Amino acid sequence: MSKSLAAREIANCTCLRLRKTARRVTQIYDRMLEPAGLTLTQFSLLAHLYAGDELSVGDLAEALDTDPTTLTRNLKPLIERQLVSVNQDEDDRRRRAIVLTATGRALLPVAYPLWRKAQTHLARLLGESETARLNKALDRSLGKLTDTT
Repeated sequence: MSKSLAAREIANCTCLRLRKTARRVTQIYDRMLEPAGLTLTQFSLLAHLYAGDELSVGDLAEALDTDPTTLTRNLKPLIERQLVSVNQDEDDRRRRAIVLTATGRALLPVAYPLWRKAQTHLARLLGESETARLNKALDRSLGKLTDTT
């Protein structure tokens, strides 16, 4: 196998394209959320907790389509900032419940308009119809990939 053939083939990798695009999109959202002191990942965690009372680590990891170890690592700065707390279940000491604190609950109305601004900015960059097509394609792809694992 020649080096140039391998390089061209690797440059055509779907996973690498998705990762590069995801990094660029994440940078846009992180930049817009910066005034709230949040990253997109942190905003997403807070938003999932905002809708409910409490979620177990496993339930929140499943909702975010991530593993509990990654979730725990992403929760650490939110716990340090006292935006969320992790409480042990009194009935099952192995179960940990993640709860949005009052400080975290107060931050969401500040961060939400910034997130909406990022959504609008991305739609403007890609175009409304392209954004809609992209979202549909991503949803279909995720569904197919989820069914196979």
